[in-house]
Amino acid sequence: MTGGTHTAERIPLARLPSGVELTTTVHTYRGDESGPTLYVQAAQHGREINGTEVLRRFHERLSLESLSGTVIAVPVANPLTFDRVSYTMPEQFDSVNPNMNRIWPGNSDGSITQRMAARLWEYVAAADALVDLHTGSPDMLPHVVYREGDERSRRLAEAFGTDLLLSERAAEDASDEWHHCGFAGKLRVAAAEENCPSITPELAHNKQLLEDVIEAGVDGLRDVCRYLGLLPGDVPEREQVVARNHCGQVTADDSGLFRPNPALEVGESIADGTLLGTVYHPTRYDPLHEARTDRDGILYALTREATVTAGDQLASVALVHGE
Repeated sequence: MTGGTHTAERIPLARLPSGVELTTTVHTYRGDESGPTLYVQAAQHGREINGTEVLRRFHERLSLESLSGTVIAVPVANPLTFDRVSYTMPEQFDSVNPNMNRIWPGNSDGSITQRMAARLWEYVAAADALVDLHTGSPDMLPHVVYREGDERSRRLAEAFGTDLLLSERAAEDASDEWHHCGFAGKLRVAAAEENCPSITPELAHNKQLLEDVIEAGVDGLRDVCRYLGLLPGDVPEREQVVARNHCGQVTADDSGLFRPNPALEVGESIADGTLLGTVYHPTRYDPLHEARTDRDGILYALTREATVTAGDQLASVALVHGE
């Protein structure tokens, strides 16, 4: 036995106007024994960097001698948004498709973002399962999203191990709002359409490396590998809440300063009509909008940013299955 192999290949994603090649690194871990192929990536959105650190620590702790099958890992899927510490591409490079997670499987003859996605899709197409690491807002409960009705993806989500699992309706089962947002072009959705079980862990927080979030991500990824048979060992049994993700988030009706309800914490169950916070006029002091829930459910995100513009997302409430 050779103990498995690891390679780190620098690959071209696209070419910038100056002629400079835009590249990223693809890590491939191959075990001695045959087994499935897992594709995992991070930093589609460049400010969501905890996933990149998850992959670095996974690399440090992975025993190639114990690996059966192949893990393909891309720690920086979108170098331009990573350098910009941004969610989207600079307008100068791609004003048509600025969000990489709306255009999968990409297009090798399309815009720069589509070309980047198409290059990475070559690796996705060879995978038996997919994990797309994201990190949400600073005030979000870590959770894993999967396609509702896709039992293989749900089992992958359960293996990752967050306390909250969110199922998302897709394709013909989804709302008009889901389609209007372009969610059919998410990597997870496009891969599932190709019969590849896929999940999106949202590890919470961005722009900062948080130890508990990162360690949870490493543990989750290793448990996914155990579930798939890539690594030895059993996935621990956990108590998890399964709820339904939805597009109808609570948004600000007016612009001003937002004071969230200090009695609320993400992760708690709240009732329809619960006060989430109040938007005030910053100079006149009068309240402009009392933000309230329109459903019972789990509060899994509540912004703490004070300055808000009309239409900004203030909170997210997931509908618990069975209620």
